[in-house]
Amino acid sequence: MSEPPHLRFFPYEEPYPNQREAMDRIANALDRGQDVLFEGAPGTGKTLSALVPALEHAREHDRTVVITTNVHQQMRQFVEDARAITRTEPIRAVVFKGKSSMCHIDVDYQECQTLRDTTREMVETEGEVRELEARQRELLAESREGDAGAAEAREAIMDELDELEAEIDDYETANVCAHYRNNLVEDTEEFFGWLFEDVRTPDDVYAYADDRDLCGYEMLKEGMEGVDLVVCNYHHLLDPQIREQFFRWIGRDPSEVLTVFDEAHNVEDAARDHATRTLTENTLDAALEELDGSDDSRVDAAENVVRAFRDALVSTYDDALGFGARDDVGEGWEDVSVANDDRRDDLTLAFLRHYEGKGIDTETELATQLGQALDEEYERRYRDGETTTRSECQTLQVARFVSTWMDEGTELGQYPVVSVRRDGGTDEVYGRAELYTCIPRRVTEELFDEVAASVLMSATLRPFDVTEDVLGLEDVASIAYGMAYPEENRRTFAVDTPPLFASERNDPETQETVSSLLRDAIRFTPGNTLAFFPSYAEAERYYERLGGGGGDAAAGGGLIGADLGRLYLDGPGEDEEELRRTFVESDDATLFTSLWGTLAEGVSFDGDNARTVVVVGVPYPHLSDRMDAVQEAYDRAFADRDRARDPGWAYAVEIPTVRKTRQALGRVVRGPEDFGVRILADRRYTSADMGKYSVRSTFPPEEREELLDIAPEKLKFAMLNFYGDHDAYGGSPPEP
Repeated sequence: MSEPPHLRFFPYEEPYPNQREAMDRIANALDRGQDVLFEGAPGTGKTLSALVPALEHAREHDRTVVITTNVHQQMRQFVEDARAITRTEPIRAVVFKGKSSMCHIDVDYQECQTLRDTTREMVETEGEVRELEARQRELLAESREGDAGAAEAREAIMDELDELEAEIDDYETANVCAHYRNNLVEDTEEFFGWLFEDVRTPDDVYAYADDRDLCGYEMLKEGMEGVDLVVCNYHHLLDPQIREQFFRWIGRDPSEVLTVFDEAHNVEDAARDHATRTLTENTLDAALEELDGSDDSRVDAAENVVRAFRDALVSTYDDALGFGARDDVGEGWEDVSVANDDRRDDLTLAFLRHYEGKGIDTETELATQLGQALDEEYERRYRDGETTTRSECQTLQVARFVSTWMDEGTELGQYPVVSVRRDGGTDEVYGRAELYTCIPRRVTEELFDEVAASVLMSATLRPFDVTEDVLGLEDVASIAYGMAYPEENRRTFAVDTPPLFASERNDPETQETVSSLLRDAIRFTPGNTLAFFPSYAEAERYYERLGGGGGDAAAGGGLIGADLGRLYLDGPGEDEEELRRTFVESDDATLFTSLWGTLAEGVSFDGDNARTVVVVGVPYPHLSDRMDAVQEAYDRAFADRDRARDPGWAYAVEIPTVRKTRQALGRVVRGPEDFGVRILADRRYTSADMGKYSVRSTFPPEEREELLDIAPEKLKFAMLNFYGDHDAYGGSPPEP
């Protein structure tokens, strides 16, 4: 039997278990025009399982594959896989990042647009001058030979040249980009030959262009048309405006694009972030200052809207904070409650009270028109060199936000929020209005409808029906493969420690039970241990209880004795890549981190790099007012779903929490020869009846079957037996 045609893109000798079948099933689904939800255990080759059939389909149907992730480590893996593929079946691939990371002169997007347009106009004008000068020389020669018509034609060209040279004089004072100018006037064919000799990273492109004073970002955009594969970040697809430009750069209609989303369990939150709109008090103040300097007839109308919204924002958070609460506001954004059950939110009501104009809709529209006029003027000034930076129109930002706030604030899934923070420089408290999007399908449904097909892959996509509901997917092929590696190479224990509800975490007996469990897990692990907690604060608590804190964790950690080895503590602001590198280079070390940090997913810890993983507690997200709003929105949107539990709690809290836990468990046992122990430390993971808070049933069936309930004091014996059976200790095992 002949091999399937897509295997020409498979760059290695033999697929992993299930990988061949997964490629076949994805290929068939794409040929049927179906989207694919693909769950596969960590380390089982999901990327190539999706990418190989997608590239074959795209080659046969003249389409482009766009593979995307929000995890930096996965971006590097995509590049490695694409490079391997090019050595088997040549493809044209580009790796694309945002302009800000590739700009050689460090200007923002709007300034770049203006510089690019002005530079192109200047170069085009210079080209016209060269053409006209050549023509006038020809006509001069003809006129000297007695051609009267040539002399008359030359006179007209000379007049035109005078006008163009005056324009060029103006460009001498205008703002232009020398790097982009070189793109336009120099031969860049060598770049495109170099670009497709291999799979080049954005850093490669930047270095190449920087050495030659070219703009690598603009050259990369020019080289993207019709390529086989593009590697990019989520925002190139989830932001509708960026997506439209992005597809134009690759020269494809949406119907000619196949999208592959890696770590697709993150799409929900990423789409929510892209849809959410914010407006700070600082922007409102800047808009008022901007209006004060304008003599346009629409200023009064715009000021009525801007000032009323600004005053409403301040009065709303003042009222919400109450006496003394302002002193407790920190430098991070903190929500204050403004939503009401039976009427508009407090900010909108305050806005209506403060507004004294002739009609909010009319004056908001006038403010938008004025903002557009001011923005065009800022564009002209920067283009003509009257200013050194391209100003953003604050009035336009405010007017558009207020219009959206009033028009969409009561729609299903839109939740109005007011937040406050303290400015670290001035020590002043200021506010922010936010229209928070609870239901991400507002963003994703349009995307998945317009592209040819999509593959969404992750180790934690189930339950598939929930993923379909939340993202707005229809006509889906669902594929799931559990861990195909030998079951005798892993143990997964659900330890009956007290449930770590927020109200119980400070209990001394609970803390001692968990600390004792962690000591046992670390002592009986022949290699490194990963310990995940619901927060960085809980990670730090147990790091210190086990003796950490005696040294700089990132630089080497505290040596806590021969039985526990080095302890490393992760936290906000840490260089997590450097911390990971230091940790994996250690022997018998333990890393304490949060389940909500970047080390809980998309990162491989192979072999002794991490033999044991411990998940302490159930990592529910912070149950804030906005999380309540998400639950309520899901309750209303999916009330007809036949689920045993209410959809709000299941969709918004329980299922994302278990996915987070499963991601953490997947950091160990990454290959068929690998072995290790996974520990879930909390009664809610066991078969005990914890009512609404039992999470065991939310795990996929085959993973539930592997969960072994165990008492805390028995764990060390179970680990001793398991690792002893694998001859893992390399000497005398630890004494129980």
